[in-house]
Amino acid sequence: MNTKRIYAALVFLAAAMMMMSCNKPAPATEEVVVAPSTDRVDRMVKDWERAKKFTMAYIDSANEKTVTYKLSPKTPRTFGEQLLHLSEANYGFGKAATGKPTDMNWGMLEKNDKIKTKADLTKAVMDSYDYVIAGLKDMNDKQLMDTCSIQLGPNFKPTMTKEEMLNKVFEHQTHHRGQATQYLRAQGLTPPQEMLF
Repeated sequence: MNTKRIYAALVFLAAAMMMMSCNKPAPATEEVVVAPSTDRVDRMVKDWERAKKFTMAYIDSANEKTVTYKLSPKTPRTFGEQLLHLSEANYGFGKAATGKPTDMNWGMLEKNDKIKTKADLTKAVMDSYDYVIAGLKDMNDKQLMDTCSIQLGPNFKPTMTKEEMLNKVFEHQTHHRGQATQYLRAQGLTPPQEMLF
């Protein structure tokens, strides 16, 4: 009899354990989400932060007279307009590449009669760099490969990757800093040393 009772107790215990294990919910499998890489974007941000400092060094090298200085009557832009043109491109190309909204449009800075002092120039130019840098920081490396386009004339709307678009405007600012060098030298001022790093 003891054997039957022991056997019944074991069967009862096994059944209870099975019921308990069946009532437990299956452990949830956690889906691992891997965030897209930002290695390339992070390097681009560093380059743009360096470029911002470099452009600021050009403004620091100037004086109040330099802002409205032209090399000759045939020169299309003043020193200040060179840097404001650079800034308009930062906004235009930056918006095309990053999608970051802005109210800034072509023509709003370069010929703006209200931007005639060194302080006003500094703010306008530095704001354009902050805009591009903020837009880049909201991106990831995969998004750099997406395509975008920009209207640069009535019949000219190039399409390229977002990374290429940002590289084009980076090259553009380098070109205009190079032109600004001549304005400083013509006034006997010393342009900043190259900032590669």
